[in-house]
Formats: sequence, structure tokens, C-alpha cells
Amino acid sequence: MNGRRFVLSGSRWEELAGYARAVVDGRWVFVSGTVGQDFRTGRFPEGAEAQAELALDTIGDALAEAGAGFDDVVRVRVYVPDRSDVVAVSQAWRRRLGDNRPANTTVCSPLAVEGARVEIEVTARRNA
Repeated sequence: MNGRRFVLSGSRWEELAGYARAVVDGRWVFVSGTVGQDFRTGRFPEGAEAQAELALDTIGDALAEAGAGFDDVVRVRVYVPDRSDVVAVSQAWRRRLGDNRPANTTVCSPLAVEGARVEIEVTARRNA
């Protein structure tokens, strides 16, 4: 795995399913789908927007460990079970994104983790 490294967040889901929060491969950073769960306590904040903020904190930490940031994100996928939460989740993402405008897909679909109201994954391309 020449030049490939893994970023772990301590999520029990990573251990259960055998994946990494992020994979760094050359200039590319692939961040796995991330729910808005406090991985230390297992708790979810109330509301999709608060969960999105927590998921974005986890994503931001993974990007930073990979040597990237939200400015480097080129692709985002958002999964929201309840269509009425799309606007709140989108606003949370937009605040974090700043002036960056990556490609985006939002899908309304059930999630694998009970209690999760949003799951976000990103792809970033590091400049260095």
C-alpha cells in the first residue's frame, strides 16, 4: 500500500466493520460516512442540525490528521432519513464549508445506525 495511510476516530463502527474514518492515498483523502454521534459516549445530540455539526467536527478532525481541511473538499455526499431535515443539515454544512463549493449529492434514505439523523462523507484533494 505504497503511500496509503489510515485515519481512525475511535468509532465502534470502524472496529465493528473493519474500516477507517479516512484513507489518505497520495493527494486524495476519502472520509467514510460519518454520523453525528459522540463516539466516546455513544450518544446522539437532539436534532439533525446538531448531529450534522458533530459529524462535521469528526470529519474536520479526520481531514486535519490527513493534512487537509474543508477548503480541500471536492465531493460531499449527505444521507438524511427525513426529508424535512435536509435544509437544517445543508445549512450546517454550508457554514462549515465557507466559500468552497464541492460537488454534492443529498439522498433521503434510512441509515444503518439507529438514532442517526444524518450521515456525511467527503472526498478531498490535498494541495501538498
